[in-house]
Amino acid sequence: MTSRTATATGFVAILLWSTLALFTAMSGRLPAFQLVAMTFVIGGLFILAIAAARGRLHLARPTPASFLLGLYGPFGDTALYYAAVKTAPPAEANLIHYLWPLLIVLFAALLPGGGLMLRHLTGALIGLVATAVLISGSLGAGGGGIQLGHVLAALGAFVWASYSVVSRRFAGVPSESLGVTMLGCAAAALACHLAFEQTLWTPSLVEWGGVLGLGLGSTGLAFICWDIGMKKGDVSLLGVASYAAPVLSTIILVLAGYAAASWLLALSCVLIVVGALVASFGPGAGRPPQRSSTRVS
Repeated sequence: MTSRTATATGFVAILLWSTLALFTAMSGRLPAFQLVAMTFVIGGLFILAIAAARGRLHLARPTPASFLLGLYGPFGDTALYYAAVKTAPPAEANLIHYLWPLLIVLFAALLPGGGLMLRHLTGALIGLVATAVLISGSLGAGGGGIQLGHVLAALGAFVWASYSVVSRRFAGVPSESLGVTMLGCAAAALACHLAFEQTLWTPSLVEWGGVLGLGLGSTGLAFICWDIGMKKGDVSLLGVASYAAPVLSTIILVLAGYAAASWLLALSCVLIVVGALVASFGPGAGRPPQRSSTRVS
């Protein structure tokens, strides 16, 4: 696979992740851990089916370390994200979760060979201002200010950012291994569901649509597309392009009727993108985006 093809594959992941909030909102009444289990089974089997069709199923075995990292990252972040969108206004939780690009820049800059620069701190501050704008909107509308979903979204951003930076050490692990890792995540989610949640046995057609959209797209095909893009494509270009995801995601939520258009929402969306771009560019920028081997949910 050429670098250009791999980069194009990574772009597919960004487009798929722009539907993540919509499909999560569509999943409606499904408890968070039940939703993780269902979508990760679908996504894991889908990835393994692709591997089998390409004659690469023998590469689907993860290393113990990459499997544990998958439990921390994809499983932890996805569970937190699903719970956040279900316990706070979807557009607000979604945008707060998209602080992960800024966190990745900060974490990567602190690694050996990196350096924390003024642009990193400026970008992070702009991202915090965007979050404050969202919270102020809830306060002004009588929404109760900071909600549990806001906190869960922020935790999810931290989990994904830290997972993404650490995952750079596993570039030699084949992308097909994500299928087995996702099935392991599904088993962990099922155990948590049985322990803490009540099963919803009769999802509606819309809720099933959300589950299938997440399993086949946002947490299935997107994971492996991004992995390919990070390992074989133009990582710097993909890192910058990923900042379009919160804009596309918010627009889709508004068009689908799961969020109301407002100046505060638009301002927060713009600020998050500006903050990420400020942190990624400027004097001495150069290589930091290449450290961002992430999905970016």
